[in-house]
Amino acid sequence: MTPHVMKRDGCKVPFTSERIREAILRAAKAAGVDDADYCATVAESVSQQMAGRSQVDIGEIQVAVENQLMAGNYKQLARAYIEYRHDRDIEREKRGRLNQEIRGLVEQTNSALLNENANKDSKVIPTQRDLLAGIVAKHYAKQHLLPRDVVLAHERGDIHYHDLDYSPFFPMFNCMLIDLKGMLTHGFKMGNAEIEPPKSISTATAVTAQIIAQVASHIYGGTTINRIDEVLAPFVTESFNKHRKIAEEWQIPNAEEYAHSRTEKECYDAFQSLEYEVNTLHTANGQTPFVTFGFGLGTSWESRLIQKSILRNRIAGLGKNRKTAVFPKLVFAIRDGLNHKFGDANYDIKQLALECASKRMYPDILNYDQVVKVTGSFKTPMGCRSFLGVYEENGEQIHDGRNNLGVISLNLPRIALEAKGDEATFWKLLDDRLQLARKALMTRIARLEGVKARVAPYPLYGRRLRCPPEGR
Repeated sequence: MTPHVMKRDGCKVPFTSERIREAILRAAKAAGVDDADYCATVAESVSQQMAGRSQVDIGEIQVAVENQLMAGNYKQLARAYIEYRHDRDIEREKRGRLNQEIRGLVEQTNSALLNENANKDSKVIPTQRDLLAGIVAKHYAKQHLLPRDVVLAHERGDIHYHDLDYSPFFPMFNCMLIDLKGMLTHGFKMGNAEIEPPKSISTATAVTAQIIAQVASHIYGGTTINRIDEVLAPFVTESFNKHRKIAEEWQIPNAEEYAHSRTEKECYDAFQSLEYEVNTLHTANGQTPFVTFGFGLGTSWESRLIQKSILRNRIAGLGKNRKTAVFPKLVFAIRDGLNHKFGDANYDIKQLALECASKRMYPDILNYDQVVKVTGSFKTPMGCRSFLGVYEENGEQIHDGRNNLGVISLNLPRIALEAKGDEATFWKLLDDRLQLARKALMTRIARLEGVKARVAPYPLYGRRLRCPPEGR
């Protein structure tokens, strides 16, 4: 049986002793050894060692040659062969895709890598570290984690395995709805600090900024706070009660009016600070958190105040030049009977949202009834556009604390071109590629099996994902 040799690039070639003999002869020439018979004998001896096996690794062959030469009479030949192998390894590494991509990053010449994400400033060191990690993670995943047919389909462009620079190398997931309500209500630990439930809206938004940064550093997709106006409303109440108590203690006239006035100012300032923090934060991924705020359905005066504060801050802009904020992405929900038509309780806020959109591009408008019709329940999209499906627990629909695992894209135009107008061929190719896409997606699930919560404690805090550090 003639074995096959597994090369470093993953391909297989038939074993031949002639290749071994030629390599030894080149080393012999460099070492000044003129003994072709000896070189042929060593090559034949190594061939006999490999005989009877179906497959051998190129590294095993090279080690076997080195051992034979070291045991022989020409020590200088053994040294020359080892140096020759080392030099070849270095040259091969220089020509390899991994090394070329790293060089492109270091020399700032790989425009595709440097410009692939507009939210990453590839000129700064933290982002360059993340891009370097991504290059290595992508290379390792293709070589060692993903099935060969999935890698080849990705390289050919039949499918696209998104975010290979993060997953499946790391046990990370894509986008999620943060369980902000659960974290602020029950408290949690962040770093070395035990975070208690906030006692004011300003503290609540400050903690929210930290949560956003931590979650965004542990996932590679967008983070969304669903119905933030309703989630943070209780902390507006806390602020109001605090201001009213001060007014009563100091016997300020019209304590209620005073408390409302101070609360409105505090709420506006709190969301101004939150917007500035989001746009000045850098996550561990080397970018500004891609965060979305969903709001518009709250009807209490506290929720309405939050909605107005978010919109008025966005209209005002950032800094002395009133620059439009990039994040958070704003998504405003419109619902019949609530804010859709003139006379609805929150119609005035819808008008403010439309003014904001006309001046600052955001908020996006979300049709409540249409979202329910298409997805089965209402929720804000995760990041840009991904909507969770319906999930119930004890008869209650659960959205916050849930996520998606990642995306595989299918190249439909290519299937149509390959089918050449034959409908049966089109459907057959489509079915084959869908099966391959499913196989690719299952690798993400497999990568998360057995992973403990301690690797990503903040994303894994939620009504569906809340578990102790050693939990899976």
